[in-house]
Amino acid sequence: MASTVCIFFLLMSLFSLSLCRSNPPAAGTGSSGSATPGLVQKTCNETTYYDFCVNSLRSDPQSPKAVDVKGLSAIAINLAISNATNTSAFAASLAQAAPAAADASLGAALRSCAKKYADARQALQWSLDALAAESYDYAFVHASAAAEYPNVCRVLFRRTPRLTYPPEMARREQDLEHLCTIALEIISLLG
Repeated sequence: MASTVCIFFLLMSLFSLSLCRSNPPAAGTGSSGSATPGLVQKTCNETTYYDFCVNSLRSDPQSPKAVDVKGLSAIAINLAISNATNTSAFAASLAQAAPAAADASLGAALRSCAKKYADARQALQWSLDALAAESYDYAFVHASAAAEYPNVCRVLFRRTPRLTYPPEMARREQDLEHLCTIALEIISLLG
């Protein structure tokens, strides 16, 4: 009887050991608590703007610490928040520098742009909060809204043909659009 119990425990130990070898840690996790080398590339491969995604995520100092897709989505949202915040401030500074006497509509359009980018920042913050609460549907909805706010800025300039949309605003708008798209696509991977 004792030898049967010993054999049973020996077999169970060998079975457990074989399970540990055949089931490596899930993708994106490592024993050191940092991202596996391919997590950024693998995740960005699921996005529309692969190169932009890889370059953006790698530019963030938190990227090597991300252990899963949720961590990378938070980084993408934070990058979008930074863009929206900086672009809002940039538009406000352009509005302040616009010659008021020459064209009041330029200053008004730029102030509206600053407001829309501030709204985008707020929507992205709500997206980040929803992500932290694992409310992925709400995170998606808020990030989608954030992607739309900058379009209003461009439309304001189109409505007034004599106004020229500042090239730097156009570049920043495109960057925010790409960051929001990447964030949305990564959030979609979460469920």
